[in-house]
Amino acid sequence: MDIEGFWDLIERSGREAASRKERLAWLEGELCRRSVEEIVDYQACWDVTANRGCRFDLYAGYWFVFGSGSIDGFEYLVYWLISLGRATFEAVADCPDHLIEQPQVLAARKGEYAYYHLSRRKQKESTWTEEDRYEFELLAYVAFDAYAKVTGEGDDDVFEAVRARGIRSEFPLMLGVDGSDLRGEHWDLGDDQELARKLPRIARYRNSGEL
Repeated sequence: MDIEGFWDLIERSGREAASRKERLAWLEGELCRRSVEEIVDYQACWDVTANRGCRFDLYAGYWFVFGSGSIDGFEYLVYWLISLGRATFEAVADCPDHLIEQPQVLAARKGEYAYYHLSRRKQKESTWTEEDRYEFELLAYVAFDAYAKVTGEGDDDVFEAVRARGIRSEFPLMLGVDGSDLRGEHWDLGDDQELARKLPRIARYRNSGEL
């Protein structure tokens, strides 16, 4: 399996399933029908792809767009962006400032914000659910689950097989709120001038009062 095959599976899973749970089951089922080598291929492609999101400027975008500095939350955001498909992920990975222009990002942000600011009575009437959250942690584990079912072996074997190819995942992050393990130039998130220079689209949304 190459990167094209990887993205084909990711995008097909989104079309074939009606929920995240069904999507995970679909992906796992597809991988279980393939060879062990292809399962490792998939995980290698996943790691290479997710590593593209392990950047300080994307973390900064997450900080401003979603109002959170959670390290775990940022990791799961990257996984969610992968779930949205190749075009969306690569647009954001190539230029994190495009994060604010993705319709799914805007919908997730506005939906959650509105939900948590509704009264308890109105929350029960809301159509917003956890399915709409901008995190998708479990998507990162499907290859491990498929590998275990096919081989009867544990997760460490997948890690070792991928590492043997010279690929190492940059997640999970082992850092504090300074983002010291993230690639790219680091800058003060409290500096409005740096925000305008690094992430001008996000800065404009923030200045407009929409963030």
